Amino acid sequence: MAIQDTFDVKFTTREVSAWGGLALLKRMLDGLGFKAAMQSWDLPQPGSNRGYAPEQLIEQMIVSIWCGAARFVHADITRLDCTLIRLFGWSKAAGHKAIVRLFQRFDQASATRVQMSSYQWLFSKLGLGPVTLDVDSSVLTRWGSQIEGGAKGYNPKNRGRASHHPLLAFCADWRLVANFWLRPGNTSSSNNVLAFLEATLANLGATTVGLFRADSGFYDKAIVAFLKGCKINHIISARLTQALQQAMVDVCQWQDVAPGLQISELRYQPHGWEAPQRLVVIRQHMQRKAGGVPGKTLSLFADDPDLQGWRYGAMLTDMSLPAIEVWNLYRGRADCENRIKELKADFGLDSFVLRDFWATEAALGVSMLAYNLMSVFRHTVMRQRVHHTLATLHHKVLAVGAFWENPKVKPDIPTLRLAVARQRRHWFEGLWAHAGEPVSLKSA
Repeated sequence: MAIQDTFDVKFTTREVSAWGGLALLKRMLDGLGFKAAMQSWDLPQPGSNRGYAPEQLIEQMIVSIWCGAARFVHADITRLDCTLIRLFGWSKAAGHKAIVRLFQRFDQASATRVQMSSYQWLFSKLGLGPVTLDVDSSVLTRWGSQIEGGAKGYNPKNRGRASHHPLLAFCADWRLVANFWLRPGNTSSSNNVLAFLEATLANLGATTVGLFRADSGFYDKAIVAFLKGCKINHIISARLTQALQQAMVDVCQWQDVAPGLQISELRYQPHGWEAPQRLVVIRQHMQRKAGGVPGKTLSLFADDPDLQGWRYGAMLTDMSLPAIEVWNLYRGRADCENRIKELKADFGLDSFVLRDFWATEAALGVSMLAYNLMSVFRHTVMRQRVHHTLATLHHKVLAVGAFWENPKVKPDIPTLRLAVARQRRHWFEGLWAHAGEPVSLKSA
């Protein structure tokens, strides 16, 4: 017997959005003075007086990313959403090609200027205390043959493929991006890092750095000298050169921290450095199950089974804390790897790409801004200890059906009706109140 449909499908002319929860973010942006700030960034202007304002195109791309866009063509998600268009005050929404044309107008000077202006504006608004600054690099595989800066270099997942090799700086305490530089794929990790650090400190403005952390790619005497000159405490993973391996075996007196985990320290002067440095050394036995087995074996002692049963790591630091506390502080740096994964998965870090190098950097700079504003939203509006991913925020708060109320009912007060379940309305009203308060991460 044939099964009949138990319902029918019809259409409505009412303009309904699936993203009503973005009203919270719009309220937060208004409290931050976001549109006024963009107008001061000297964005590249359209070539025609009929073109879209660059401020709208930047905002539209950010909103599209929040709705799940990971490629330029996905930015059309906002083009047909009349409810969002009215919410953000656009006369009409642009297609993704208009957004692409905006980024194609960027050159090195404008890309650098706009990025710095956006970071300085945000950090001046947040009023943070001393922060922990984590610096890392990543690999972005590029599949097109005409992409500027795409070059063969270190690419462990796609060997032999062209890539970009960007530098990123994070404020670990608040999960914010403090700087982003795109670089060709054949660039080494420490290339141009001093200029990057100077630019990062300029981005932070009055926000001071209490601790700098980085992996062995940034183990360089010029970087350490710069940090000491700025009076910034640092913990940097050391490269296990053969000379250092020999010193570790000769000098280290190991102390047990846990079964299969030992720690020590030594004073060591790397070749070419002017003075000895303090190094904290950790080793974990390969049979240790808890916490995995990070570090490297000692290649200089490959024939010694007693030493090859361990994996070693060394951290250079100027801090006078006990060795175990230095190690615990450095372990927190692993979270920046999670930030990079999140940027790739939810904010298009490895997929917003154009042929022109500076156009790509400008687009990714907007992606970083979208991430930072969402991070501010998590801290100041959601106010939860858990750092929810963007996909989870879609489910919890952003994907809410919404429509504008008929203006005949209340002609003087535009009202956005949200389809929030009755038992969740009190919670949502609390979020609305948080979104309208002055933003300060220190008090959040």
